[in-house]
Amino acid sequence: MKKAVLEHISWPEFGISERPADITLGEFQNRITKVRAAMEEHGYSHLLVYGDREHFANLTWICNIDPRFEEAMMILRADAKPLLLIGNECEGYLPHSPLYRSGDMRAELYQPLSLLDQCRDKSRTLDVIFRAEGINQRSKVGAVGWKYFAKHEDPAAEYALDIPSFIADAARNICGYDNVRNATDLFMHPGYGFRSVVSVDEIAIFEHSNIKTSEAVRRIIFGMRDGMTDHEIAKFIEWDGEPLGCHPTFASGGLPGLCGPQGRTLSKGDIFSFNVCYWGSNICRAGWVADNKDDLPAGAQDYIEAFAGPYFEAMADWFSKLTIGTKGSILHDAIYDALPYEKFGIFLNAGHLIHLDEWVSSPIYENSDLEIRSGMMFQVDVIPSSTIYGSTRMEDGIVIADEALRTALKEQHPDCYDRCEQRRDFMINSLGFDLPEEILPLSNIPAIIPPWFLKPEEILVLR
Repeated sequence: MKKAVLEHISWPEFGISERPADITLGEFQNRITKVRAAMEEHGYSHLLVYGDREHFANLTWICNIDPRFEEAMMILRADAKPLLLIGNECEGYLPHSPLYRSGDMRAELYQPLSLLDQCRDKSRTLDVIFRAEGINQRSKVGAVGWKYFAKHEDPAAEYALDIPSFIADAARNICGYDNVRNATDLFMHPGYGFRSVVSVDEIAIFEHSNIKTSEAVRRIIFGMRDGMTDHEIAKFIEWDGEPLGCHPTFASGGLPGLCGPQGRTLSKGDIFSFNVCYWGSNICRAGWVADNKDDLPAGAQDYIEAFAGPYFEAMADWFSKLTIGTKGSILHDAIYDALPYEKFGIFLNAGHLIHLDEWVSSPIYENSDLEIRSGMMFQVDVIPSSTIYGSTRMEDGIVIADEALRTALKEQHPDCYDRCEQRRDFMINSLGFDLPEEILPLSNIPAIIPPWFLKPEEILVLR
């Protein structure tokens, strides 16, 4: 069995991508068609697809509108063009949607979606709008927010809605409580949700995002110095306006793990973890502000042998099992058996799906019988934590692609495909991974772990 060791290796250069084309009108039209087919299969006459600034991804996926400051909602039915209800400040943003520009989506100003004390005297009521869209006593309405529930969470899980009450109440006042149900799973369930897999064009778009985030992380690691403040280090991100998927986190010293930069000065012997996250990517690394193990506290100087090395070996095994058809429980057990909680403190899923939002859902959990499928895009987000050793991380983006999807990527986005192949070659031949053919690494720092941030050329490999 290969063991993790520290070697001096120059980080590879995989190149910077050109910004891919946006998702086409045809793909958005196909998405509407797929959603309508699922509505028919599940008996829904209408879907209410809700979005706000924080929970935008389902609405953006279906029509390319992400609410700017307020809320928005699409009403989707089988026998009419979708209707998007929009607030005051998003009305001028409507042309951002290809469906709106092409006339495939209607829009109406519904001012209660706007912020407080703005003008609200030009809108029909929801009751009038819903009835005009054909919602009646016989309708079955699916509510799509950003979360669905299991029976052990709520015995009436299918009726537990995560959209605002004023919307849910308006629908239930017309067609009854039982006829308005949570339909978020149609978009987000890891086994069958629309956004649990990505298209060939989305792979190219999200690879571009992963390149930008991973290059930012590279700049941070090679730019940081002993005595810098976290604000100074954060400047290496060189943020250029790309939409953020979550706040950048800079946890050091005694700061909690999800804090952003706080003005703290980093010194040798500090634990440090940080991330950069744009839509479709979240790259994170964790280690020590150190030149070598001698900079660590006495009790942590076996960090490589006792903590980071076993993590690296367990992740290599995880990668080797990440094949199409593998059940999520196998991947869960691979991590939790190798890295016991008492020492490594891993409490979240051993990897999860990522899309426009940082966390969609995950097929990887205890006793999961969900299988890995082609098109799944994973964030390799396995987070160990120790009061002695701090953490370590190889948090990057990958896509699972069968031969047909790989062929399509090679034909339609050859540069993206070539970079993925180069990253695969690096992970296999330089890092020592046994990498299944269906794994396409999207990050420009794939699985690179530098334990000592002040000596980044020293990285973990398998030998």
